[in-house]
Amino acid sequence: MKLGVVSAIYDGFTFEEMMDDISKNGCSCVEVACWPQGKAERRYAGVSHIDVENTSAEYIAYIKDYCKKSGVEISSLAFYPNNMDGNLEKRNDSIEHLKKVINMSALLGVNMVTTFVGRDQNKTVEENLEIFKEVWPPIVKLAEEKGVKIAIENCPMLFGKDQWPGGQNLFTTPALWRKMFEIINSDNFGINYDPSHFIWQQIDYIKPVYEFKDKIFHVHCKDIKLYTDKLNEVGVMAYPLEYMSPKLPGLGDVNWGKYISALTDIGYDSFVCIEVEDKAFESSKEKILNSVKVSCRYLRQFVI
Repeated sequence: MKLGVVSAIYDGFTFEEMMDDISKNGCSCVEVACWPQGKAERRYAGVSHIDVENTSAEYIAYIKDYCKKSGVEISSLAFYPNNMDGNLEKRNDSIEHLKKVINMSALLGVNMVTTFVGRDQNKTVEENLEIFKEVWPPIVKLAEEKGVKIAIENCPMLFGKDQWPGGQNLFTTPALWRKMFEIINSDNFGINYDPSHFIWQQIDYIKPVYEFKDKIFHVHCKDIKLYTDKLNEVGVMAYPLEYMSPKLPGLGDVNWGKYISALTDIGYDSFVCIEVEDKAFESSKEKILNSVKVSCRYLRQFVI
């Protein structure tokens, strides 16, 4: 396996600064954020370290050369919008940018894109599955034509009142994965597996590793800490941020030994990228850099 970092935490850093720091921490890969410039609507959105609009041969060569120079491979190009937004203008804008990300991934020879399926948060699961049947086959067909794999993260995007009641990503549970993989049976459509999201949903995060072993294209390492005293007060129907919070790997409730062991059981030998979303480490540039350093040091005991 190749240990790396999701570049979204490096907001305000240049591509070169981000790559140099990841290399300094002894990591071998990076999932590079590729949002449209200046369109952030939430935390970690709007960060862009590669301009997917610039497809010039010179720019492509520069990115490739810098990766070689730094010894850091790009695991994926990342763009996590709501690709099934109930607002059709927003939905179409997201899909058009996603297509550019897919194209850039092919041009760079990365051949991987990490994203969300999306969801109309005001419609039922059944209604959203119908939207999925309409929206996603053309996207996956483009990816197949370009030789790019699409790895969908299993984050419900349901944290606060702005994402209530249904959340903004349908790809959230093993039961829904099965349905979507039946609808789109493609070798280019799979999972970006993040165990932390199963913790707060009270889902076994180890068992699906074995069932979906052939669909796991990419892996995130983010931890979650459940506050049982708060959960006992507000219950599972509350906004999740009322009873849990994202933490650095090793500071939450994920058993990383068991999780990485399961990945080795299935023969997973691809990218494992640390996703830092711990508010305790965001108040300064120094703390951000330290959060990456601490996370890399902790996970290196499991990912060699």
